[in-house]
Amino acid sequence: MNAPATSRSTAQQRNGYARRAGPLRRLDAVVRILGGLLLAAGAARGAGAAATASALAVASAPSSGRTLASPPARASELASTSAPRRASEPTPAPAYERVPYVLPTESKFEVSGIAVLPDGRAALALRKGEVWILENPLDDPAQARFRRFAGALHEPLGLTWHEGALYTAQRSEITRIEDRDGDGVADVYETAAKGWGLSGNYHEYAYGPVFDRDGNLWVTLNVTIGPPAKITGHREGPPLWRGWAMRQAPGGELLPAAAGLRSPFGLGVNLAGDVFATDQQGNWWGTCPLIHLQPGKFYGHAESIPDTRRPESPVRDPGTLPSGLTVVEAADRIPGFALPAVWFPYVKMGQSTTGVVCDGTGGAFGPFAGQLFVGDFTLAQVNRVFLEKVDGEYQGACFPFMDQLQSAVLQMAFLADGSMIVGESNRGWNSLGSRSFGLERVRWTGTTPFEVQSMEVTAGGFRLTFTEPLAADLALTPEFFALTSYTYLYRQAYGGPETDTQPVAVEDVALSEDRRRVTLRCDGRRRGYVHELVLGSLRSATGQALRYNRAYYTLNRIPAP
Repeated sequence: MNAPATSRSTAQQRNGYARRAGPLRRLDAVVRILGGLLLAAGAARGAGAAATASALAVASAPSSGRTLASPPARASELASTSAPRRASEPTPAPAYERVPYVLPTESKFEVSGIAVLPDGRAALALRKGEVWILENPLDDPAQARFRRFAGALHEPLGLTWHEGALYTAQRSEITRIEDRDGDGVADVYETAAKGWGLSGNYHEYAYGPVFDRDGNLWVTLNVTIGPPAKITGHREGPPLWRGWAMRQAPGGELLPAAAGLRSPFGLGVNLAGDVFATDQQGNWWGTCPLIHLQPGKFYGHAESIPDTRRPESPVRDPGTLPSGLTVVEAADRIPGFALPAVWFPYVKMGQSTTGVVCDGTGGAFGPFAGQLFVGDFTLAQVNRVFLEKVDGEYQGACFPFMDQLQSAVLQMAFLADGSMIVGESNRGWNSLGSRSFGLERVRWTGTTPFEVQSMEVTAGGFRLTFTEPLAADLALTPEFFALTSYTYLYRQAYGGPETDTQPVAVEDVALSEDRRRVTLRCDGRRRGYVHELVLGSLRSATGQALRYNRAYYTLNRIPAP
């Protein structure tokens, strides 16, 4: 075998990378981002004002319709918003620190997949067709050592380690990559799964794979978006299984599993071994969702419907889709329609969700063990998701976690010490951040941040658990908690505003003996709606203000008393 290419990072990388997006597309994205933020902030300032849609199709923030005790920062600001700090309050030590790796210069390091190897090294898929090994991910990122491992791949978007080999999704197949002679360079590229269509349209991405608790391989497929490329001898019409999740049992063939997806970039597995996908706001999606993938389900996007009529489809043909309904009403009418486990309100919680990773560190990454972390492309941030099961189905809340990363977030993974590694690329499109691509490490410092750790539904309201006890002198009243609910339209048009916004009355507040749990008794909750919570100026027993003062619970089911 040829000697592997090696690289030692140089300090030149600290100067960043030139953006390559065209000026017109960049201007359009900036207008969309800033317009959404300004509209959201303006709506929050007007008490009692209804949420409105902008001409740019970004949602404004609904007003709670009542005044908060010690008003918090506006719930509609960018994801870094936290409750204001009084001058007399101590500034806590940062709970998380973020350091960029200094990258090789030989390749454009657009990290589109991350797999942590059994020996602690990190394998990194690059969007333009390579896999590199980060030899020392836990050392000083300025001294990172990288080795090129594999190449000649077709836009790999995902990477995982399974039973002694790496697996990645290329445009046309899932590929198993292995180094059998042990020289540090891949020498085996095997087709592990295939069976979906391609026309040449550039949106026809494949994402993954991941393996569920039973060892089944999952891959998700982007819809074509626009007319398929016409190639002589190829299937006329939409390519096969676009907008589907596919599943392959160990030793079996790849089969269709679920339909109705659009751009399901993120693919991850929780601690129970269940598979989740993110999708992106656009046609049929008013905002970005987190979906629990289940065989036989339809998630709403129309482009996958023709293939539901094929004999091997496990998804029932939903027929003619209704119009003029909310997503809640559509789910009640369309056969097999499943609502997302979580909605990410547009702008408030990102604009284009990406990778999904579960915190399986057992507390080495802070007080969020077992929760999911979800990347966002446009706003270059990572958000957090708490899930619970109600009547056997997942639902839960999303929270801000970290913004101002150096580029669009594509993938995350947890390293051997419990720190998070984040792969980034704006792909020549547009995102916040100072670079076109990058790789960062996020480490918990050991300081516990004061946050809402979880938001659970109860028969009569919600239960909040905080990461620290509330201050002993804090007398809680309902005025500390403002709740509104809203949903989204089910329609073919691109995106959509928050719809049917109404206040939810918080009638009573009960604090647990350890002062970490607050139970809200509420009136006016609505099944299927997002319930947005904005908290007043709470303080912890250690004097910390809330790091973030908002949460968004997707209430698909209300438990019985």
